[in-house]
Amino acid sequence: MQLQWFGYYLDGQSANRRSAKIYLEAGHLRIDLDDGALLNWPYGTIRQTQGAYAGEQVRLEYGAEPAQVLLIEDLSFLTSFHQVLPNRAGGFHNPAKRLQRFQLTIVAGCASVALLLGTYFWGIPTFAMLAAPWVPVSWEEKLGDSMIEQVAPAELRCSDPQRLAKIEELVKAMLATQGETEYRFKIHVVNQPIFNALAAPGGHIVIFRGLLDRTENAEELAGVLAHELQHILKRHVTRSLLEYASTSFLVAAVIGDVSGIVSFGVEAAQMLAQMRFSRQHESEADEAGLQMLLASQIDPAGMIAFFEAVRKEEGQGSSALSFIASHPQTEVRIARLKSLIAASPSGSQKLLPDYSWEDIKKICPAVEKPAKSLKIR
Repeated sequence: MQLQWFGYYLDGQSANRRSAKIYLEAGHLRIDLDDGALLNWPYGTIRQTQGAYAGEQVRLEYGAEPAQVLLIEDLSFLTSFHQVLPNRAGGFHNPAKRLQRFQLTIVAGCASVALLLGTYFWGIPTFAMLAAPWVPVSWEEKLGDSMIEQVAPAELRCSDPQRLAKIEELVKAMLATQGETEYRFKIHVVNQPIFNALAAPGGHIVIFRGLLDRTENAEELAGVLAHELQHILKRHVTRSLLEYASTSFLVAAVIGDVSGIVSFGVEAAQMLAQMRFSRQHESEADEAGLQMLLASQIDPAGMIAFFEAVRKEEGQGSSALSFIASHPQTEVRIARLKSLIAASPSGSQKLLPDYSWEDIKKICPAVEKPAKSLKIR
């Protein structure tokens, strides 16, 4: 029986990624770092935030935010954990119990009853939190595809391949630090003068020309993208949609039914126009996005600079970004991010050093007449 694994450790304070040997011991996880340091994480204090899906890297977190992180590539770790220490592994995913087709059928039969009971006893927000992890990523992707047809119609998309590739470079650089994910991210630039960006289910990120025009460099846009990426990775978008959704939408999401996906996409696009993320979701996306920048060695000052620009827009009465909502206030969020940056010294490198950022703003063709404004906030 295997009792030792190899992985990587991140201290939550810097972008340094250190090799580690991991051992299962009676009361704690022992971590031997490559510099000789020894860490002991009690099992009851460890949070598993990734590794519930087949082929997905195991991610464990420990301590207050920004948390310490352990990444384990060997998928046998969870299986051995449950076999060796079954009394300690209750809070960790058990690969032997992954849902099979028969179990999905049972979920489909019980879904409507569970939804009614969940709404009655715990309320929609709590139920949405419980239901979101069970929604298949494939269903999210199909829903997102349908929503994008409404939010970013083909005739308004800016599809210059060379300039779009520059934006995709930023996304790839940040995702390279996050381990494996089932999402296939897609960037859409919409030719409208709206100062906004948003995330849609299944890995879609929409950037409006008005936002892109206000960025001064690649680091500022990377700050926006990091925030929106985290909304998707943490399933904030799906969870929020479930809170607003009709019963039929909820049932279809849990069982992965795609038969009415087009109508659901129209419904979800309309909800997205009115939806605001909770204070907790916004704070999580802020802080996790910042950690993503630091891990990618991207200067986080770009994120702060963009927030400062948003604050200026707010002061002028403009409609700001969807993630700059009234809760928490922009001032508070900027102060919080600055304190986290001060506590997380790390090196950084300039993004797209040989590229003039002003060129990216030519991605959209000139608009001869104002386009009909989308009601997206």
